[in-house]
Amino acid sequence: MILRNDVERQIRIQVNNMNKEWSELNKTMQTQIKRKDTYTDGISTLFELRNSLMQTIISFRENLSREDYNAIPFINADGYHSKTIAYSLWHIFRIEDIVAHTLINCDEQIFFSGNYKERINSPIITTGNELVKNEISDFSKQLDINELYSYISQVKESTEAILCEMPYEMQKQRISPERREILQKMNVVSSDENAVWLIDYWCGKDIRGLIQMPFSRHWIMHIEASLRIESKIHK
Repeated sequence: MILRNDVERQIRIQVNNMNKEWSELNKTMQTQIKRKDTYTDGISTLFELRNSLMQTIISFRENLSREDYNAIPFINADGYHSKTIAYSLWHIFRIEDIVAHTLINCDEQIFFSGNYKERINSPIITTGNELVKNEISDFSKQLDINELYSYISQVKESTEAILCEMPYEMQKQRISPERREILQKMNVVSSDENAVWLIDYWCGKDIRGLIQMPFSRHWIMHIEASLRIESKIHK
């Protein structure tokens, strides 16, 4: 079973390996959003970071074949690079959609409002944490990559619209028991032990903490892992 301490340990390892530019933007953003007089600058820095990361996501479309998205060259590794690029992209944006809309904004997820389960041809509605090894590759093969990119774009845009309207004071809010219950009933987080810890993890943070992880560091860690996969594929 994955424990919270294990998650935090992996995060620390990945953060230490961050791309320098992304790491500096991330550190600057974290400092800025803590202060009311620099909060707006912090959101702008966050968007700068996300736009830089998004350019890498877009570059995959130019550099990868459809089969490359399913490749899992580090299948037995312990880390984010043990996945596929298709899975990593799905995972980043399902988590962001769930956190931004169900937990923070309490409105409908883009996944459901945009009918993306059918459009992407996904067999699951979850974050995918419950999948392992060849299950990840098999899952990746089923996805419509064009529609996945459409989903990515819409989630990114919708999250940033929420953040643009968010006042500084809202950062200190924690996830209410009512919203946690809504999340649990939606079954968008698997009950598998590799996934269910996410609910405690998210609901144990305030909104600032969610900005600092699913909306920023989480992107960095999985995109850097995807770059490692891409490098191995093309070696």
